[in-house]
Amino acid sequence: MSLRAGIVGLPNVGKSTLFNAITKNEILIANYPFATIDPNVGVVMVPDKRLDFLNELYHPKNLVPTSFEFTDIAGLVKGASKGEGLGNQFLSHIREVDAICEVVRCFDDANIIHVDGNIDPIRDIEVINVELMLADLEVIMNRLNRIGKKAAMSREKDIKEEVDLLNKMKDALEKDIPLRQLSFEEEELKLIKNFNLLTLKPIIYMANVNEEDLVVGSNDYVEQVREYAKKENAKVVVVSAKIEAELGELNEEEKEEFLKDLGIEKSGLKQLIQETYDLLGLATYFTAGIDECRAWTFKKGMKAPECAGIIHTDFQKGFIKAEVMSYGDLEKYGNEKAVKEAGKLRLEGKDYIMQDGDICLFRFNV
Repeated sequence: MSLRAGIVGLPNVGKSTLFNAITKNEILIANYPFATIDPNVGVVMVPDKRLDFLNELYHPKNLVPTSFEFTDIAGLVKGASKGEGLGNQFLSHIREVDAICEVVRCFDDANIIHVDGNIDPIRDIEVINVELMLADLEVIMNRLNRIGKKAAMSREKDIKEEVDLLNKMKDALEKDIPLRQLSFEEEELKLIKNFNLLTLKPIIYMANVNEEDLVVGSNDYVEQVREYAKKENAKVVVVSAKIEAELGELNEEEKEEFLKDLGIEKSGLKQLIQETYDLLGLATYFTAGIDECRAWTFKKGMKAPECAGIIHTDFQKGFIKAEVMSYGDLEKYGNEKAVKEAGKLRLEGKDYIMQDGDICLFRFNV
């Protein structure tokens, strides 16, 4: 399944440098606002040691990791919701992503211009968040204006419920409360899904620091961001765009050595992928054989037929059973035959809820 995270931030916070490092794409980087006008999309192969084990076991013709799509969205400025700085165009790009990764500048550097003249991470966060809330408020007000009068005269339950829901969201936004902080019933989420509301999207704050502070893991700016993120139960990933750019030029062995020398356990990219997966409630299952070993991303709670449909819609339509073994059992027993002999190979039906690390063979008939 195609999953997308949008990287947003004010101009000159290191957003495009970080995007380049993550995706190894060369896009325009300049020391002035709006160096990036069109959204740039890069696909990241998600590292997974379990897939390495399957590769060693099966020696397949093809090895396919799961992927994650990152979209670099041009720098927002105050007034974006009103069209400032090409804001409307940029906001429309954010509507298309599943999660928002907001890059926040947490380093001092006199050589890199800040659009507001000085470093203040909370001000920067609030500039973007207010613009996203204003954009959502405009969508909600437009909808209320269209159906409000009809609801007042109608006895239709659905219309009144929608108006109540819209007013609930309007009240929150007018109090500077992003919609992701509200509680919604499943039916309510279905009702507002097509609105693509920006502040309903989950968010991760990426604190961009210099090399020295990356090694320490924090600085005063980062602590301010963490305190802010706590209020909305958001995650903070401390990252150095400069270090990530250097890592992007190295092979895996060199990366590990470089990080070890710095005293850092995981790269910012690995942390970001892990946190984004957690944020979106994602997990991975595998298909494995001599032709191909492949990782597939699914949402936690999905049942076997839905996961089969990720591979092909025919698999879901004609789903019969799934042969399932856990990665842990395969690693423990060493091969499929031993897993089967140990009674750990299972046949699961339509109601089976897939688990992270499941290795599956789907039986279907169309």
